[in-house]
Amino acid sequence: MSEAPRKARFQLYLITDRHLAAASGGLVATIEAVLAGGAEIEPSGTIAVQLREKDLEARALYELAVALRPLCTRFGAPLIVNDRIDVAIAAGADGAHLASTSFDIADARTLLGPSRLIGVSTHRSEEVTAAARNGADFAVFGPVYDPLSKGAYGPAKGLAALADAVKAAAGMPLYALGGINKPRAAEITSLAPGFRPSGVAVIGAVFGTATPQDAARGILHAFRRQ
Repeated sequence: MSEAPRKARFQLYLITDRHLAAASGGLVATIEAVLAGGAEIEPSGTIAVQLREKDLEARALYELAVALRPLCTRFGAPLIVNDRIDVAIAAGADGAHLASTSFDIADARTLLGPSRLIGVSTHRSEEVTAAARNGADFAVFGPVYDPLSKGAYGPAKGLAALADAVKAAAGMPLYALGGINKPRAAEITSLAPGFRPSGVAVIGAVFGTATPQDAARGILHAFRRQ
């Protein structure tokens, strides 16, 4: 892992689901294809990977993170481990993603150090404000639309709430999550400058398709037209 100053520069936050990816050749092969497709748009850093396999025990999750580490390094994609700070450190990941009920950001920073990224899940503007104030490097906000794969935290928030969340982030990178596909990524770009998120986070729109590379590339193209 690089010791360069941390900064979330990616536009597509790819959140894993190995069960969905099984139909397209398995998780590692699917991520490799998606990252290769992203590299055709931007050589490095356009996509980040969040390893989110909550049903795996620590050893299996660590082994999967270790398998993804060189792949993410090759394509310049930050590797973020969901909630398991111990696995993130042991596997040399670029950071950890915290649920809204997980570690305090300050405690996570103590464990992860200054150079790793810390992302936070948020569902209200007040949570976005708190994440920014407490030193998160980026936040995910949602569900903006009804999710395609994972269960929702209440009803879809909509674009107006997303715009409010971006404002509450006060410059901290923020990513829209929940039901994001190519048409909706394009719709998000209709938000006024200053109220658009830094990017979009996806699960089912990529891993739940027969052509994940094309799906990810289409979402990236749609969002980058802003």
